[in-house]
Amino acid sequence: MSQVRSDKPFVLAGRTFQSRLLVGTGKYKDMDETRDAIAASGAEIVTVAVRRTNIGQNPGEPNLLDVISPDKYTILPNTAGCFDAVEAVRTCRLARELLDGHNLVKLEVLADQKTLFPNVIETIKAAEVLVKDGFDVMVYTSDDPIIARQLAEIGCIAVMPLAGLIGSGLGICNPYNLRIILEEAKVPVLVDAGVGTASDAAIAMELGCEGVLLNSAIAHAQDPILMARAMQHAVEAGRLAYLAGRMPKKLYASASSPLDGLIK
Repeated sequence: MSQVRSDKPFVLAGRTFQSRLLVGTGKYKDMDETRDAIAASGAEIVTVAVRRTNIGQNPGEPNLLDVISPDKYTILPNTAGCFDAVEAVRTCRLARELLDGHNLVKLEVLADQKTLFPNVIETIKAAEVLVKDGFDVMVYTSDDPIIARQLAEIGCIAVMPLAGLIGSGLGICNPYNLRIILEEAKVPVLVDAGVGTASDAAIAMELGCEGVLLNSAIAHAQDPILMARAMQHAVEAGRLAYLAGRMPKKLYASASSPLDGLIK
């Protein structure tokens, strides 16, 4: 019989978090919906696209931090919209300046506008610079186990392979690669991108991921607030299922009740 898994805290950059769901702030209809959906999700870490969202760099414009307070949430600046290492590094340094020395960042360097697939060569270049510069780097990458291993070896504190293309809602397209990444992982592995509904998030957690980051699945739902709650429960349920260990799959039926001692 396999050994029962024991839970362990979800720790990033020396901080322990209760929620394993991380959420984005884009694509909502307005600031109020953004605030309400994020609150409903129970997330403690909220990611913000510095190149697309005002967090203080544009005085006089609505500031996202007025509804997503750094006093309540851990802000995770990301480099969405960057297509080379130089842009990504510059964006992270800007975020650190705007957030008073905040070092936790999500690095993503994209290859093209059509797929938003990660450019792993530029991602590795940026990761090397940022780690040396004292950043705590969570990194969006492909589901290539070799690249995931290299990013961890560089010093990234978490590796975030895609489940599917950003905003696609296709779910976990390649669970087998994710399993290899998880087997080799020396740092937390979080699924990032592709999640479309609650069952996708649960599957990611059942595979053994330490967390799930998503945005479009909530923001594009017909009822974002309700979907945010669903995602919270899905991540929690998936984690519990992973720890519990699923029953083995069998080709044929197996009676739920014992057959011994039946009245004849």
